[in-house]
Amino acid sequence: MAGLNAHYSARDIEARIIAAIREAGLDPGQRLSPKELGALDHFHTGGFSASHELRELAQIRAEDRVLDIGAGLAGPARMLAAAPGCRVDCLEMSPDFCAGAALLNRLTGLDDRITVHQGSALDLPFADGSFDVVWMQNVGMNIADKRRLYAEICRVLKPGGRYAFQEMATGAASTPWFPLPWASDPADSFLVSGDELRALLAEAGFVPEVFEDTSEIHLSRTAAAAAAPGPLSLAVFVDNLAQKAGNARRSLEEGRIRLVRGVFRVK
Repeated sequence: MAGLNAHYSARDIEARIIAAIREAGLDPGQRLSPKELGALDHFHTGGFSASHELRELAQIRAEDRVLDIGAGLAGPARMLAAAPGCRVDCLEMSPDFCAGAALLNRLTGLDDRITVHQGSALDLPFADGSFDVVWMQNVGMNIADKRRLYAEICRVLKPGGRYAFQEMATGAASTPWFPLPWASDPADSFLVSGDELRALLAEAGFVPEVFEDTSEIHLSRTAAAAAAPGPLSLAVFVDNLAQKAGNARRSLEEGRIRLVRGVFRVK
């Protein structure tokens, strides 16, 4: 995501992860659980809880093979690998985050169920019909060529496969306030409306099973969450997180952006 710091090396990322884990009172020498790390490695609105809800919405099963696009540090992948226990491939453009994801996979003892690949969402390095589920959270906002993105997702899904996603969409008001967690300025943000999103997915060959606007739910849940972030937070990787998160919340409150999620199935 463009709002994340891009100047860390793989060694920096790994050092920051270990330092944050220790500061939180956890022992990186002991096997950690995906939930313990949730505040650190879920790079999307709503964090671990939002991932858990999307997992239930998509009815992901242990036998499903899942592709997580734009996986970041692979927090959702570890959640899925732990329960229900499926195998997950992660695709991430940043080699530094790939290294961080591999480290956390080892620390949770889940590296035998998760494979991390470096690559682009617009050129997926997988054969046609490879996956039962494609998973994506707060990634499409940084991708301009959505037709190619959804065509690639459709290509790698098996017949009847599901695309489970969470994204920010445009609202009825004017442009959002910047900087945002996913984009420091408008040049890095490629939002479409919920209606446009549905139309693009239909064009690619998907039919909706669930599509909902969760903006108000998210705002109500975070209304009381004003406490300073702990050591395990996105502040480990994001400059000016408080300002960016505040702009996202203000933009949601003013209707400039909307938070949507859905499960669509290949025809």
